[in-house]
Amino acid sequence: MSADKVKHVGLNLGSTDGETHGEAESAIFGFWVFLMSDAVIFALLFATYGVMLGATAGGPTPAAEYKIGPAFIETLILLTSSFTYGMASVAMKHGASRGVLVGWLAVTLVLGLAFLGLEINDFATMFADGAYPARSGFLSSFFALVPLHGLHVAAGCLWLVVMIAQVLTFGLDPGVKINVLRLGLFWHFLDIIWIAIFSVVYLPDMIR
Repeated sequence: MSADKVKHVGLNLGSTDGETHGEAESAIFGFWVFLMSDAVIFALLFATYGVMLGATAGGPTPAAEYKIGPAFIETLILLTSSFTYGMASVAMKHGASRGVLVGWLAVTLVLGLAFLGLEINDFATMFADGAYPARSGFLSSFFALVPLHGLHVAAGCLWLVVMIAQVLTFGLDPGVKINVLRLGLFWHFLDIIWIAIFSVVYLPDMIR
C-alpha cells in the first residue's frame, strides 16, 4: 500500500495530489478544535448539574423521575448507531459501492431517529409529572444538559440526510470522503457524551 493511502485512518484519498491531502489534514484538525470546544460546553453543564442535583425545591427528585429501562434502551440504540457508522467508514475506506455506504448511513439515521423518539417520550412523561425546567434548579440543569445532547443528535440526523444526498449526487470524491469522516467524528463524540450522561445522570439514582 502506498504512503498516500495510509495518510488518514479511515480515509482513502487514493492517488490524489499532495494539496488535497493537506486540505484534508486542515479540515480534520479544524473539526477536532470544534469538538473540543463543544466538549468544554458539556463539561460546564455536567458541573452545573452536579451542583444543582440536590436543589429540588420540594419538587420531583431524580429517583422519582428517572427510568433506567428507557435510558438503557436509548444507550443500546446509540451504541449500535455508532457501530453502523463505523461500518460505513470501513466501507468507504475499502472502496465499497456508494449503495453500501448509503445503506449503512441510512441505518444509522434510523437508529438516531429512534433514539430521539424515545428521548422525546421521556421528556413528555416528565412534563406530565410536573417535572419541567422552571420547577427547580435540579430540573433546570437537567433540561440544559440532556436536551442539548438531543439537539446535537437531531443535527447529526440532518447531517446524515445531507451526506446521503451528497454520496448519491457526487459519489465518493475527496470532498465527500472528508465530510463523511467529519460526520463520523461528530457522531462518535455524541456517543461518548451520552455514555457520560447515562453514567452521571441516570445510573447513580438507579443503584442507590
